[in-house]
Parts: sequence; C-alpha cells; structure tokens
Amino acid sequence: MTKHESDRLETASDLAFRRIRSDIIAGKLAPGQKLRLEQLKDSYAVSVSTLRETLSRLATENLVLAEGQRGFEVAPVSVMELENLGDLRLLLESHAVGLSFAAGDLDWEARVVAAHHKLSSVERRLLNGEVERTVEWVGYDWEFHQALVAACGSTVLIDALSSTFDRFLRYHLLARSFRGKAVSDDHRQLLDLAMQRDVDGARAMLKRHVRSGIDHVLKSGLIR
Repeated sequence: MTKHESDRLETASDLAFRRIRSDIIAGKLAPGQKLRLEQLKDSYAVSVSTLRETLSRLATENLVLAEGQRGFEVAPVSVMELENLGDLRLLLESHAVGLSFAAGDLDWEARVVAAHHKLSSVERRLLNGEVERTVEWVGYDWEFHQALVAACGSTVLIDALSSTFDRFLRYHLLARSFRGKAVSDDHRQLLDLAMQRDVDGARAMLKRHVRSGIDHVLKSGLIR
C-alpha cells in the first residue's frame, strides 16, 4: 500500500468515526440498535474492516457495545449512566474552570465573550420558536463551555471533558426538547462569573446547571 493510499484510508476511517459518533449522539442511531456492518458500509461509504475499527474505537468511549461474535450495537441509556455522566462532567469542568479562570488572559476573555454571543443568538431564536435551530445550538453550547475552560493548560483534561460532555449531551438530544429560558439565563450568569474570575460562583452555577439538565431529561420520561 502506498503512503497516499494509507492516508486516504485513514481519512475515510476518521470521517466514518466522526459521522457515526455524531449520529449516535444525535440519536439517529438509537440506543440498543444493532449495527449491521453490511448496512452501515453502504450508509457511510466505507469498508467492513474500516467499520469494525471505527466501532471498536467507539466502544472505548462507551458509545457502542461490542458483543463478540454477535457484532456491535449502540450503547443503551439509563438513569444511572445519566447521573454518573453528570457527576463526571461536573468534576472535570469544575476543575478545569478553576485552572482556566486563573490563567486566562484578554484573548481568552474575548473568546468566551464571542462564544457566548453566538450561543445567546441561537438561544433567542429557539425561544422565538425556531426549533430547527436545536442542532445548531448544541454546537454553540459546547463551544461556549469549551471556551470557559480553554485556558486550563491541559489538553488531556479538555479531551476528557469533551468526551463526557458529548455522552451527557446524547441524553438531552434523546429528550427532544430545548430547556428554555432557564438554560439561557444560566449561560449569561456563567459569562458574568467568568469575566469576574469568580471560581466559586461559577462552580456553584455549574452544579445547578448540570443538575437542572439531568432533571429536564428525566421529566421527559424517555429515559428509564
């Protein structure tokens, strides 16, 4: 195999990984759904061997279950996992916020403000009934939370938070509804606390923010 062919295969594998991961988080591939390689290879335009590699990678993130000779399926959801993911997200994000607020400079502040501006703009549209903006909101929500911790100085910490955030977000997308004005107000307060470098205030706000997110999902009745 030439280097060009190897690079092309690696790119196809990475693209398949991102697309399947995104479809699991968005609920397009439903919890417990069997992942049949012959069907998936047509949907994602990759080989069976690439799919096996991709699904094995996703299994390390607990988004896919490998069932030995029986193949793969999308990881199920449960109240216990939702609660555990909320706890883990809060632990990681609270630690990262402390480091980031201490180290953040003017450029960091500008990044946080810019991320909040985009997020709040989409939230206003959602509150005005533009429900088709939900997927767009999801991206800006993570962008804002990522900006808050961007100055923490640890790519390992940010990567762990990103993976946990996505798995937590999967539950919100399964609940199929935007949390409304309360979540927008939370984000505005987090912005203010970041500009004030109020670590204790931000951690307390994050605790309420994550808890209200869990309660919102549970009230939907879709997770058991």
